[in-house]
Amino acid sequence: MSWAVEEWKEGLSTRVLQKIQELESQVDKLKKERQQRQFQLESLEAALQKQKQKVENEKNESATLKRENQSLMELCDSLEKAKQKISHDLQVKESQVNFQSGQLNSSKKQIERLEQELKR
Repeated sequence: MSWAVEEWKEGLSTRVLQKIQELESQVDKLKKERQQRQFQLESLEAALQKQKQKVENEKNESATLKRENQSLMELCDSLEKAKQKISHDLQVKESQVNFQSGQLNSSKKQIERLEQELKR
């Protein structure tokens, strides 16, 4: 097959053959260069896809963290309200205890007075 390809060159001058050889060499060089650039392009496209996927994953992670943060903030608010209610209830109960303690002391004093009066 190679012989048939080379057959068209028969009878050409040395100068023309030399020029053809230079052109063929240049074509081979350009083909190799094209292959290298194609490989670089494919590598860059693969890297770009990988980066796009990474960005997408990070966006999803960010959205998940935002939702989780919002949920935790709502929980904190709820717990703060519960704490305030419990604190208020405690103050009310302490007031009731103090009032009842005062009534108890007053009743004890009254009982002591009455006992003293009975002894007389």
